[in-house]
Order: sequence, then structure tokens, then C-alpha cells
Amino acid sequence: MVKNYKNSYKVTEKELVSLSVYNVGFQKCDALYQWGPGIRDHYLIHYIISGKGCYKVHGQTFLLHAGDTFLVYPNTEVLYCADESDPWEYAWVGFTGSDASMILNATDFTPDVPIIRDTPLGDNIRRQILHIYDARGNEFEHAVEMTGRLYTMLALFMHGATRSGSQNSTHSYVQKGIEFISSNYSYAITVEDIADYVGVSRSHLFRSFETVLGQSPKEYLTDFRMKQACYLLEHSDLSITAIANSLGFDNSLYFSKTFHKQKGMSPKEYRNAFH
Repeated sequence: MVKNYKNSYKVTEKELVSLSVYNVGFQKCDALYQWGPGIRDHYLIHYIISGKGCYKVHGQTFLLHAGDTFLVYPNTEVLYCADESDPWEYAWVGFTGSDASMILNATDFTPDVPIIRDTPLGDNIRRQILHIYDARGNEFEHAVEMTGRLYTMLALFMHGATRSGSQNSTHSYVQKGIEFISSNYSYAITVEDIADYVGVSRSHLFRSFETVLGQSPKEYLTDFRMKQACYLLEHSDLSITAIANSLGFDNSLYFSKTFHKQKGMSPKEYRNAFH
């Protein structure tokens, strides 16, 4: 009989804004081993290597077995429990970042049915999670390598997706919009600029972002800039004016007002909290 085990690694600092690994590991559970009820503040994918268990979310109970995958959405109460006679063994990876929801929306996971059964790519998914685990470490190069392998793993779910063409086009508009924002947020870009790059009207871009991400392009751009602002305030000695200029704000007072509205404190107060 294989002895039960748990190997896990939690990243101490999430350096990357677009996508970063929160934790990763694998575990052979004891009978009736349970997590929850509770919520996570990040996305969490479990791939079941062997055994059985159940996953409870939104009043539904999913009975799962080897080859199935389940996704925990942030700030969603869940409970999952290993079977009594055949407890599951699984590998997992937790992650966060501005790209996460867009990528997951291009897979077959949904908030209503956050599972994928008997994926033919299961062995590859398990292998990629273990590759992420093998790349663990607290240096920046480790964060980059772990994120690269996470993108590779998530791409497997995208390859296996059965989304319709119209859904895929909507996701591609959002993806192109995010690409433009990621490359040009340091300039004074507008929603019109994003829409022109994507090749759709401003209203069509707005509907696409609302459908996929639940927020407008302007809200996404502001969130992206504020995450970058937090990073620069924590990890650089740039002045508030220099940070504002670096994020596409031509007015440092407007930057400070926007930051305070999002974070509940001024950029200076935020910086002081980390020094």
C-alpha cells in the first residue's frame, strides 16, 4: 500500500502581474480528508491522479474520479473531500493575475460547472503541474519559469475546449485588448486606442470585456496600472511623479486620486507600509 503523502510549495512573493503561481503541489490523501467549507483568494486547479472524492460548490455535489479536474474560483465557498474507501491522489496549482480569468474563460470550466471529466490530456496536465513544482524557488527567474510552465498547462485546457466560434471570437477580442494594454499601459492610451487595435467598435469591445471579464476595458486598464503601481511602490525608489508618468498618467495628482480610490490610501501611505 502506498503511504499517504503531501508535497507542496507556496510562493512567498507574487512578482508577476499578468499571471503568477500562488502554490503548487501533489498529495495522496487519507480517507475522508477534507478541505473546507472555505474560500480561496486565488484560482486553484486540482487534477485527480487516482482514487475518488467529491467537490461541493454552489449547492451542487460533483462526484469525481481519476482523470477528472476541478477548479476553485476565487472568493467562492467550496468543500472537497476524499472518498472513504478509495481516497484520491491529486496534483494542484494555484494562481492569480490579470490574465487568469480570460484564459479560463477560453476553457470548458465555468462557475456553474467548474469541472472537466476524463480529459484525454490528463497525463500531460499532471506532468505540467509537476514541471511547475520542479521549477519552484524564490528568485525572480523561478517565478518566470513557473509562470511559463503554468501558461503551457493552461493552454492544454484551451486546446481541449469545446467553446463555440462566437465565444472564441469574443475571447480573442479581449485577448488582443489585454495584449495592447500590457504593451502600452505606460502611454496615455484611451479605450478608443484599444478598440482600434483590436479592430472593433468601442461598444463591441465594451460588451466583450463585460462578457469575459465582468468589467469594462477602462476598469481593466485602471486595475492593470494600479497593480503595476503597487509593484513600483514596493520595489523601487521612483518618486510618485515618476511612477505616475511610467503608468501613462500625465498628472500625478490624478494618479494619486485614482490610487486612493482603489486602495483606500495614498501612494505614499502604501509605500510607507512596505518600508
